[in-house]
Amino acid sequence: MATKLVGCTWTPFNPVTVRSIISMFDRECKGGVNYQEFTGVWKYITDWQNIFRTYDRDNSGLIDKNELKQALSGFGYRLTDQFYDILIRKFDRQRRGQVAFDDFIQCCIVLHKLTDAFRRQDTDQDGWIKVSYEQYLSMVFSVI
Repeated sequence: MATKLVGCTWTPFNPVTVRSIISMFDRECKGGVNYQEFTGVWKYITDWQNIFRTYDRDNSGLIDKNELKQALSGFGYRLTDQFYDILIRKFDRQRRGQVAFDDFIQCCIVLHKLTDAFRRQDTDQDGWIKVSYEQYLSMVFSVI
């Protein structure tokens, strides 16, 4: 019997988010987690839930653009308002102009992985890199 993981708004978790989280804890690369790995997954989700609740100021179960900006700024990201619009469009599966809990996790995972890929290329840490088109595609496809 399979069960569905649901978020704060009682909608099924984004399957992409589930796969991302499972792959982080699947030490044997078997496409799933054992009980010990599952306890890590559970703690990871619980930690994210606490972070999400901190920034979900109106307790709606969704994070709007300003709440997302506060969260990501708190994580050290300095992004433009236009980029936050892009993030909302990309990670708002419900098309409400807000991001649900599981999509917030996915947004943070993708942003973190892209930042790591960028930093590996930014050897002098000045915030600028020069990459070929194929290097750029490799960076992006390693994340998605």
